[in-house]
Amino acid sequence: MAQIVLGIASSHTPQVSSSAEGWSGHADRDRANPALLAGDGELYSYDELLAAGPPPGIEAELAPAVWSAKFERAQQAIALLAKRLAACDPDVVVVVGDDQQEMFGPTGNPAIGLFLGDELWDLPPGPERMARMPADIRPAAWAAHAEAPEPYPVAADRSRALAEAITGDGFDVTVLSEQPEGRSLGHAFTFARRRLDLARSTPIVPVFLNTYYPPNVPSAGRAYALGEAIARAVADWPGDDRVAVVASGGLSHFVVLEDLDRQVLDGLARNDGASLGAIPRKLLRTGTSEILNWIVAGGALGGLGFELVDYVAGYRSPAGTGCGMAFAAWS
Repeated sequence: MAQIVLGIASSHTPQVSSSAEGWSGHADRDRANPALLAGDGELYSYDELLAAGPPPGIEAELAPAVWSAKFERAQQAIALLAKRLAACDPDVVVVVGDDQQEMFGPTGNPAIGLFLGDELWDLPPGPERMARMPADIRPAAWAAHAEAPEPYPVAADRSRALAEAITGDGFDVTVLSEQPEGRSLGHAFTFARRRLDLARSTPIVPVFLNTYYPPNVPSAGRAYALGEAIARAVADWPGDDRVAVVASGGLSHFVVLEDLDRQVLDGLARNDGASLGAIPRKLLRTGTSEILNWIVAGGALGGLGFELVDYVAGYRSPAGTGCGMAFAAWS
């Protein structure tokens, strides 16, 4: 039977793939964002956040030297995770991520999706899309897409078995066997190759989890239960595959919510599905919703030991906006 032997979770924010000098550009984008999720679960404009009072000690967090040190910590953490993944040399990698209107769109957005074909393609944005991309995002585009179309092998038989198993466990799953025309594999999934150095020949099983777009966003409890169902399904795969699980995204953004991030990391460390499942839906919105990817991984990796490689509170503005950047492994 197959065995899950490694888990990896990593933030994929542009803050880890551009430069420390570029963080001020991300802050400029925050200033124009009318829906910044605060710790009370409500959405505010930047000016409203600032008027409510900046986080204590925020000025020290915005010093160029602090940004540079935090950026370097993120690079070291990603490099360590990539080294762990390479040393494991898994036969199959289950990647849990959220699609941000890359593969899916107005014609359909599954709460949980699986792909049953043999390969998916990373289709880099053309000149028009690049021109529309916010200026602060462009320097990090290399971490999301290759310069030319690039295939990702999919373990189609494992995806099909997973779809059948978790459907039998009571989850409603959308499956597709053909990539929609003009649609690309999203950055949550390409990050595994672009930044975590996943071997091009290693097949993936992408688990598309809708975290961003209501109304069909799974709850935290449902996400944890999905992870447990994935673990049961993998254990029933025929053969002796060594399987890695990768969670891509998170933690809190576009406001850094350190208390929430620490609650999530503590719940993962203690394998506390009840604590993780009790996180209110209103706190898992906008970018912070990607915590759900980590919660799925936590459910799938409960039999392994959790290691927090680093947590970097990536503040980038006086209002406390930024990203709670986290990097973890299970083994």
